[in-house]
Amino acid sequence: MKDHIPYVSIFGVPVSKWSMKDTVAYLTEVIERRTEPHQVITVNPIQVMAALDAPALMDMMNRAELIVPDGTGVVWAAGYVSNPVTERVTGIDLIHNLLKTGEARRWKVYLLGASPEIIAEAGRRLEAQYPLIQWVGRRDGYFSEELDQQVIADIAQAAPDILLVGRSADKQEPWIDRYKQRLQVPVMMGVGGSFDVISGKLKRAPKLFQKLRLEWFYRLIQEPWRYKRMLTLPIFAMKVIREKENVQKRPANS
Repeated sequence: MKDHIPYVSIFGVPVSKWSMKDTVAYLTEVIERRTEPHQVITVNPIQVMAALDAPALMDMMNRAELIVPDGTGVVWAAGYVSNPVTERVTGIDLIHNLLKTGEARRWKVYLLGASPEIIAEAGRRLEAQYPLIQWVGRRDGYFSEELDQQVIADIAQAAPDILLVGRSADKQEPWIDRYKQRLQVPVMMGVGGSFDVISGKLKRAPKLFQKLRLEWFYRLIQEPWRYKRMLTLPIFAMKVIREKENVQKRPANS
């Protein structure tokens, strides 16, 4: 996390306290300057818990230029330790806010991830919604490490301002971290299942579920196979409650 960004440390993961408006303004400046690549991570409690179990993942998160509070559990935890974030900054809303801003500036965007069918439909819908964006490339996320160099070369040739990466949780963030200096894209963001929602494969939770902070439950209804991952949420909540005085302390490896 950049030193000038106000943040709260949640078990060693530095989470930005900026609002959506401030986040978009900052990333707009990053794109306009084009001086250094920025990895943006949209963090939730499952990722925080995973980082606690994996020092390499924690180190990677601390190398990221910006981490925004995507999960409601992270927002709650920050408030519980009396160091609240301004608001929740969800990945899918950040995508749309950046694209709205980028239309006037004719930004270039590359889409990477999901299945061939999903990324094609997500791309088609985004192109229709934001016709002034320069859509410079897209490809699915089902490729092996042997194809990394080919993918990197294609992205580098397209020279996008924004790279959206939607791969599995254990691949997208480490992949961006590993190659961001070679890619030299101003803003690179892991978007998880956002392409599934954008394509229409999954529905986003209704406003009532969002207001009640039950988006995780709505997603579980659509994807019941995710129940094992969801079990991490109450474990995270109990850890915050039991270790309140330690939530903002950084672990020794970070």
